[in-house]
Amino acid sequence: MFQISAEETYEDGQVIFKEGASGDWIYVVESGAVEIRKQVGDKSALVGTVREGEVFGEMSFIADMPRSATAIAKGRTTVGTIDRAFLDSEFNKLTGNFRTILKSLVTRLRTTTEKALQVKLRRAAERVPRVMSLTISSPAGLVRSFSEDMSIGGMFIRTSNPLMIGDTFSLVLNLPERDLQMEIDCEVSWVRSEDYASESKPAGMGVKFIEMSDENQKLLKNELKKTIKIS
Repeated sequence: MFQISAEETYEDGQVIFKEGASGDWIYVVESGAVEIRKQVGDKSALVGTVREGEVFGEMSFIADMPRSATAIAKGRTTVGTIDRAFLDSEFNKLTGNFRTILKSLVTRLRTTTEKALQVKLRRAAERVPRVMSLTISSPAGLVRSFSEDMSIGGMFIRTSNPLMIGDTFSLVLNLPERDLQMEIDCEVSWVRSEDYASESKPAGMGVKFIEMSDENQKLLKNELKKTIKIS
């Protein structure tokens, strides 16, 4: 068990520490939960939730850097501060080379996490819950379906008979408002079978656009701009 030097209780929504703040204390959740959130541009992204028995704040201690994220109590939460003398004693037992390796790993993890969150937020901002009828032309034959959401780079197609990951096919989007059809070459990126489907996550497949004419790309951007701003 950890050696706890102090305990603090926070109410729901209270900040335990802020991103960018100094401080190298490590905490353990004794009851409740803690949300770890990181600011990415003008948005606050959820990195994860720390629950009873788990620790947080260890990155700043190991890397000797400011806090990489903000910790917020989720519900009434009690956290324990791990005794600093105990931490220093245990950490200093490691060889200098191993401490350097740990610091390098932590620094790399911080960078990777930030990049992943940027991609996640950008994709979420670009996806549009816009339904369009479509026709799929593949070796399995013609299939008529409709899209659930889309972006300039791909879409989710709701279907009970998804193709295999890696399959390529020709997709024809129907744009009734313009009385136009748009043909796009696609590849299946992922699938969700009916065995793993639910009401909120129906069966279907995520596809990426692998070839599209400049004219069709402009048309698709114009369609998406009706809902969001695409740069």
